[in-house]
Amino acid sequence: MRQQQHWQTQRQQAVSALAQAAAMPLLEETTLPQDQPPTVPVVIIGNGPSGICLSYLLSGHKPYLDTATVHPNPIIYRKLQETKHLSITEQDLEYLSEGLEGRSRNPVAVLFDTLLHPNADFGYEFPPVLQWRRDKQHHIPHLVLGRATPGGAWHAMEGSMLTISLGIWMELPGVNYRDLTNGKRRDATSDRATPEEISSYYRNYVKLKGLQKNFVDNTYVTSVQKLYRGHEGGLENGHTDQGDGGVGDGGNEGFEGNGVECLNNGGGGALWEVRGYQQVQNDTHVPFSLFAENVVLATGASDSPVRLGAEGEDLPFVFHSISDLGLAVSRRKLDMNSDPVLIVGAGLSAADAVLCACNSNIRVLHVFRKSVDDPELIFKQLPKTLYPEYHKVYNMMCSQTYTNVAPSSALNRPQAVSIASSVCAKMCPKPQLAASNMAGNTNVSLFPDYTSFPEHCVVSFQSDMKCLLQGNNSLKAFKISMALVLIGTNPNLFFLKGQGQYLGQDPTKPISCTQNPIDIHPYTFECTKEPGLFAMGPLVGDNFVRFLKGGALGIASCLLKRLKKKGKLISNEENNFI
Repeated sequence: MRQQQHWQTQRQQAVSALAQAAAMPLLEETTLPQDQPPTVPVVIIGNGPSGICLSYLLSGHKPYLDTATVHPNPIIYRKLQETKHLSITEQDLEYLSEGLEGRSRNPVAVLFDTLLHPNADFGYEFPPVLQWRRDKQHHIPHLVLGRATPGGAWHAMEGSMLTISLGIWMELPGVNYRDLTNGKRRDATSDRATPEEISSYYRNYVKLKGLQKNFVDNTYVTSVQKLYRGHEGGLENGHTDQGDGGVGDGGNEGFEGNGVECLNNGGGGALWEVRGYQQVQNDTHVPFSLFAENVVLATGASDSPVRLGAEGEDLPFVFHSISDLGLAVSRRKLDMNSDPVLIVGAGLSAADAVLCACNSNIRVLHVFRKSVDDPELIFKQLPKTLYPEYHKVYNMMCSQTYTNVAPSSALNRPQAVSIASSVCAKMCPKPQLAASNMAGNTNVSLFPDYTSFPEHCVVSFQSDMKCLLQGNNSLKAFKISMALVLIGTNPNLFFLKGQGQYLGQDPTKPISCTQNPIDIHPYTFECTKEPGLFAMGPLVGDNFVRFLKGGALGIASCLLKRLKKKGKLISNEENNFI
């Protein structure tokens, strides 16, 4: 109880420090508004669905088996029955997860999903087998730092589009999605939601669950660094001089032997120093600094768009966000008489851009590296009944392809030339479709001004609004009105040492949510290379809200078990140095 009171006081001091900072005049980020930064057990960086869900579990909300329900999987149901008196966070997650299969690489994510949405992948909508109880004694004080209001990147998404996931898969524990959206139904795709509905749901969720006191909005983290106190009482970085700032290497280099003294409670171990600034009125940036026993990375994956690396990609008519297309349309900078819009990519963002342009009667050139028969294309994984608009795009990608055949139209199209030729000499206002494709496609009349370029890549963008494409051993040049490069996004972990690259499964490559996620312990979500640092959501490969909730379960379970066993939240590895 005394420890809970101590942590509560520390959390209040942390919030107070940020409030005091907001009231102060503009300072340099290196100047702190308090001499001794407050310490909190957990700081969560990111206030999207990952951070919101974790805040809910850390606030003392614990999932138990609802004995009035029966899970359709007899094996998991038998396991749950064995310890039904215990909350799921107190149980052996590895044992519960064993043998389960799903669309996440993280076993706890699959476990939590099957408890919240049993047999969802088979098209069923069974009720959750969990009931939630609040135990205030197991509340772990924490702060959630976010750049805007709770909801994360959902606030910045186009409000009229439909989500890939069903609306009920986007919901968080304890609040039914349909209850907050008044059961809105549209058509065959009615169970999908708009980003506007989802962002509103997350914002209201925080209020309904009384989590506002844990959230600090408009905060930007600029540095996360591990600090230790040596024998002489001074603070030391957890890395050697070879580093470039930020987080330490995760080894023992920062310790002065075994005489490590914990900074906040005289125990043993290290603390994280979290620095940044809070944006207040008039865009004033006010710095803050906090100490945390544990840090959770829940920043998502939408910070930095992936770039082609092509010549001219920085020209002003080349963009990397679909919102730029929407802006150009709304400002009437594009219309049916404009030169085509070039869209690069074969994912759902690119498909959304195609739909946006075609619905506005804007001509589209759609370029992607993959073959239309590639089994990895996302469209092949989406049921046609739920996602008719994306299958419409895929149908056009297959049937409305550019071809060098049809000699009769050669005067009306850009010339395919050898690489050694002058490729920008001859332009055409609009590429033509192969006659065979036009004749064989019954849906071509829907968007006749769309042309796809499978197995092509962008060689360069030219300052005279021309682009050069390569495919089939030839180069093609086009005049365009704007280009949208939509080939994915990567997280921006600039506040970590080396942008957090050393945390990845392959430390020689940048962190990528799909290609190189952060390497974590599969049942605690603690970084394997950095004790006391956790990661969840897209950073560990869980790109769908449906599965990122498993990270919250794993982290909350880990911290609660450490609290019960040690009476403190410093990780086991760090306790070995006491």
